[in-house]
Amino acid sequence: MLCYQIPHFGLASLTLAEHPTPEPAPGEVCVRLHAASINYRDWLMIEGRYNPKQKLPLIPCSDGAGEVIACGPGVTRLRTGDRVAGCFFPRWISGPPAKEKINTPLGGPLDGMLCQYRSLPEDAWVPIPSHLTYEEAATLPCAGVTAWSAIVEQGNVRPGETVLVQGTGGVSIFALQWAKLGGARVIITSSSDDKLARAKTLGADATINYRTTPDWDQAARALTNGTGVDHVVEVGGAGTIARSLRAVKVGGTISIIGVLGGNATETSLIPILMQNLRVQGVVVGSREMFVRMNNAITQHQIRPMLDRVFPFAQAIPAFQHLAARAHFGKISITIEN
Repeated sequence: MLCYQIPHFGLASLTLAEHPTPEPAPGEVCVRLHAASINYRDWLMIEGRYNPKQKLPLIPCSDGAGEVIACGPGVTRLRTGDRVAGCFFPRWISGPPAKEKINTPLGGPLDGMLCQYRSLPEDAWVPIPSHLTYEEAATLPCAGVTAWSAIVEQGNVRPGETVLVQGTGGVSIFALQWAKLGGARVIITSSSDDKLARAKTLGADATINYRTTPDWDQAARALTNGTGVDHVVEVGGAGTIARSLRAVKVGGTISIIGVLGGNATETSLIPILMQNLRVQGVVVGSREMFVRMNNAITQHQIRPMLDRVFPFAQAIPAFQHLAARAHFGKISITIEN
């Protein structure tokens, strides 16, 4: 089979290679992958900025979707022809996270999905909604489940609450969709008026251009009559956490799901203490969460927002497009077999 791999760190090293087509071991299924999607984490991994100790070579990309072509002995839940997507954490099936469940995600340290075939235990695959294309379904394992966990599973966002979503990347747009599905009011930020206008068409109730309104925390409070938002989906990390703490209401929640603006900060803990805030890290989610999310997608016929789909031969330009941060929603790669 053909796959992309990095023999050493750096996007320029991403090259096509030939590997043996995997045979499913007992309890495993082999999937012919038709699409992969890329996340900011995947780009950091390739650049050596996510885990400089990652063993190489590595097949990147945690997220992929395809068709079951072979089942190993003992497989009972899936069968040939099923349309599935892989779980970001193959070992996190249910329950709360634990070290042994989350220490081996796909795309590093385990090989990922930027390849033509992949064999994994059957519990590491989830059936995908029938109305989605493979390119759409491939966006779900990391970004979709992370946003679902932040808004629904851990966030427990209620109808009528106000959610502030930072940016218009993959997780952020999914967070907008899940929050609106739950009846929440959504404020979204971006440096692009065009992207904010697109977010409005997806249901955003209010928008803030943080380039023209650098005090976006004050603008968010003004949009809530000075009370503050109930929930912040924090993707900026060190670059935005201080303003998120000023935008959220007393007793509110901040879900940290990204570090686009850096991962080290000297932010004071006093606001967290004195305002009784809940600051939670969100590390994707379990297989059971993935299934619940897919049930909601099917029931409400939701479609992920695809920015662009690249052919397999243009994997490097796909990552360059992600690194430029010009995208709205998700980027997928079609895998030809």
